[in-house]
Amino acid sequence: MKQTDNLSESTSLADRLGIPAPLFWGFVGLLFFMIGDGVEAGYLAPYLEGQGISSRDTALLFTIYGVTVSLSSWASGPLSDLWGPKRVMWIGLAIWGVFEILFLTFGVAVNSYPVMLAAYTMRGFGYPLFTYGFLVWIAAATPPRQLGSAAGWFWFAFSGGLPTLGSLFASFSIPLIGEMATFWSSLGLVMFGGLLALLMTREPIGSRRLAPVGTKPATIFFSSISILWREPKTFVAMIVRTINTSSEYAFLVIMPAFFTKVIGFSLSQWLQLLSIIFLSNILVNLVSGITADRLGHRTVVALFGCVGAAITVPLFYYVPQMFPGNFPIAAAMGALYGATIAAFVPLSGLVPQICPKEKAAALSALGLGAGASTWVGPAIVTWFESWHGIEGIIWIFCGLYVASAALTLVLTVSPEARRYIDEAAARGDVAEEVTLGH
Repeated sequence: MKQTDNLSESTSLADRLGIPAPLFWGFVGLLFFMIGDGVEAGYLAPYLEGQGISSRDTALLFTIYGVTVSLSSWASGPLSDLWGPKRVMWIGLAIWGVFEILFLTFGVAVNSYPVMLAAYTMRGFGYPLFTYGFLVWIAAATPPRQLGSAAGWFWFAFSGGLPTLGSLFASFSIPLIGEMATFWSSLGLVMFGGLLALLMTREPIGSRRLAPVGTKPATIFFSSISILWREPKTFVAMIVRTINTSSEYAFLVIMPAFFTKVIGFSLSQWLQLLSIIFLSNILVNLVSGITADRLGHRTVVALFGCVGAAITVPLFYYVPQMFPGNFPIAAAMGALYGATIAAFVPLSGLVPQICPKEKAAALSALGLGAGASTWVGPAIVTWFESWHGIEGIIWIFCGLYVASAALTLVLTVSPEARRYIDEAAARGDVAEEVTLGH
């Protein structure tokens, strides 16, 4: 595709790095957007509990928020088919900004739990429309040979912000400007990143409807649901993706208190530990995507992701207890955990190959799984913490990762799908590549 002159140097570098060149500024904007979204990730739960909100109510807040994230993650696919990914991203940015202002002004500032619950729940519709709208855009505009690398860069930017650099930012800003001002700074970062991505990215495919002209909205939305039983492998991929980061969202609820009260870390140390975990995560996000293009997507997910996480989740809980107060050892265990969670990234490159004729619908299923993980993790905490405490929750997740390894084995690309991909690539038929959903 023709590139604008003022982006020539950036896109040349992007090509060498494996980033789809016309989408370069979208990846940069996504990183800043997710830094803003991740500022609160490591300290919202302890902050609310410090204001008198019970841990159960805090878990409920995260759970219901996760439900709207899940719905929005699924909707990003059919809405992108209907309106185009770029418009969906604009809507997501607007929702995030409006309801963050309401959440902070009429909820957090006055300690009103009902307002916090309502505003935070509605804000949950925002970031998935922006981020997964961009993921659909990537799938629509990226050649199949580059999908693994592009997915790796997407999750590199996503996890680089939430919660890696976001938590690191908070660990330094809280002592300097306070907790409330840090909350407000997240709004500025999100708006900056969102506007950077949307105003600087001029790739044409994302600005137009992806579904064929004349296709009814009901058909588009139904396709994004019916694909779960028409193409059962997408349902399996959705379950695997749900398991993938469910422990991450559960740990954001239970681990701040565990590391500060049991292990003996300060809040700043916990935030720095969280940043280290996801620094490892973002590096392996990129490496796993590139590696999957060479070794196979399914192999990387099953071996390094599923089996790896089943091992590192217990290590992250038990080893720091053997060395209380020892930050380097806790950081090492956290880095191993973050790396294995990142090894699930090739799912985003595998699923469009499983259903090459319905990429947006297939990614909607994956987005539904990603969104579901944001409430499944906290829900497991809500339901089972009274059973055997944090230790019981750890072993539940360990079992889930073992199960996900078995499920991943069925995620194969059929000969028919492989033939379709090869024929489209041989023709260089861009229109064929980006006709998503049908």
